[in-house]
Amino acid sequence: MKRYLIASVLVILVLVSIQTQSKQWQPSAGHTQIPIWPGTPPDSDSQTKSESVTITSGKDMVAGKPYTWVENVTRPTLTLYSPKTNNTGAAIVVFPGGGYKGLAIDLEGSEVCDWLTSRGITCVLLKYRVPDSGPHHDDKCDCRVDAKAPTALEDAQRTLGLVRHHAAEWHIDPHKIGVIGFSAGGHMVADISTHWGKRLYPIIDDADKESCRPDFAAAIYPGHMLEKTTKEFELNPTLPVSKETPPTFLLQSVKDPVDDVQNSLVYFIALKKAGVSVEMHLYAEGGHGFGLRRTQMAITEWPQLLEAWMHSIQILPARSNQQCVQADSA
Repeated sequence: MKRYLIASVLVILVLVSIQTQSKQWQPSAGHTQIPIWPGTPPDSDSQTKSESVTITSGKDMVAGKPYTWVENVTRPTLTLYSPKTNNTGAAIVVFPGGGYKGLAIDLEGSEVCDWLTSRGITCVLLKYRVPDSGPHHDDKCDCRVDAKAPTALEDAQRTLGLVRHHAAEWHIDPHKIGVIGFSAGGHMVADISTHWGKRLYPIIDDADKESCRPDFAAAIYPGHMLEKTTKEFELNPTLPVSKETPPTFLLQSVKDPVDDVQNSLVYFIALKKAGVSVEMHLYAEGGHGFGLRRTQMAITEWPQLLEAWMHSIQILPARSNQQCVQADSA
């Protein structure tokens, strides 16, 4: 009997472990994930691991709070967050960061959407494919390598097309659709900003006939801008900036310990040379991976700067003098 009980407990523990490892991320109540691909996504590999969700703790917390880490995404989805009041018609697709290994899905995803919708902006959270779906660190060679297929960029192209295709249904102005990304997601911002002229996959439906060019873009502490260069200070040639690259907002800490500030600097210079409207904010301190969580660091007040920039490029309505005073005192 004792052996039977022990064996039963072990079976239960194994089943619980399997359920935990195969758990998929779910948005908060009232929001539904929508698969972005009908059937099997293009360039799908033979990955057999199930999507998993981990809640961080201890030293991995940000601003004293845990965050949700998602790995092994093979079925990319979008989740729509619509403003409850004062819809401006603007929309932003959010790319969480994670080094193309995983996704900080709430820290740099759903929490961003909550803030955007509070400002009257529709938010589309993209759970894109990982791992190794973009340039990433390879442990085998201890070096940076490109993805076998840029599946994260494919997911971004598909999502921009879907948002435009459903613009009327989702109460979005099809000419005010932007992107924002963090860390590796910041690289995705630059990637989609410079690779929107042609789909990287065969056209599937009418959504893929829509433009996937963002109307504006924001890269927050971006990385992967310096790989594959022959000079010490040169933008990655896989990011072909042109005058058609959308207006861009950049933000980073000079002492970013994960992605050197040169990632933002080289992109800023390339945009400026191409005649693209660009605004950059650099802070002496601030670290990396803070999302929208406020700390004692001044850099974490950046959402106010982004909102002001969106007003300045006329994505959001022009502010009255009274609104400007209220925003400055907030």
